[in-house]
Amino acid sequence: MHIKTFDAAVPYEAPNHFGCYGLRLQGFEPGGPTNQWVAISQFLPGGGAGPDSTPFEKVYVVLEGEMTVIADGREVVLKKYDSCTIAPGEIRTIENRANLTCTMLVVIPYPKEAGK
Repeated sequence: MHIKTFDAAVPYEAPNHFGCYGLRLQGFEPGGPTNQWVAISQFLPGGGAGPDSTPFEKVYVVLEGEMTVIADGREVVLKKYDSCTIAPGEIRTIENRANLTCTMLVVIPYPKEAGK
């Protein structure tokens, strides 16, 4: 078992994100997960990311607030405990259009170059 307290979470900057503060909860440390890493992203009102894509899938779970996700010409608002999977290569934009901070759990597999 690998335990990491929230106080030990390490901040990180995600490319092409704005109005966002990310904390890595698990991953990229000895004894941690070997297949994916897990983060909490906090988006201020007006914050978001994209448009862009990655060569691997991502899972978003909204824990607080709401997030608008736009992909493949479809727009959906995720609310508390709603989730979505973004497929590899899928171009997505996310926008916090609400007046409250949105907190999302993000699960992403390790990139191949990380050797995982």
